[in-house]
Amino acid sequence: MPQAILDNQAIAQLELNQYIDQQAQDLAPDYEIDSAEDGDFGPLYRLWKSYIFLGSFYQNLSGKWVAQPANSDCRAECDTEYQAQLVILAIQGLVVPAAA
Repeated sequence: MPQAILDNQAIAQLELNQYIDQQAQDLAPDYEIDSAEDGDFGPLYRLWKSYIFLGSFYQNLSGKWVAQPANSDCRAECDTEYQAQLVILAIQGLVVPAAA
């Protein structure tokens, strides 16, 4: 594969990651995060909207953030904690895609 195509793909992926991170940060004020400590694995973060549990996320041993939406079999690996939060919100139907 030519280098230019790889560079374009890398740029597109970086822009997508930045967009996802920004969307998660924009949504954050409406939600609360707390944590529970696990002696073996470290903190498990829980995402709430008021008293409704939306899901949890944690950082695995390889450094990826794992999103676990409530009432779902989804276990998505993400690059950032913000992406993990956005996955949980999307699975719960709380994220509306922006118009292009």
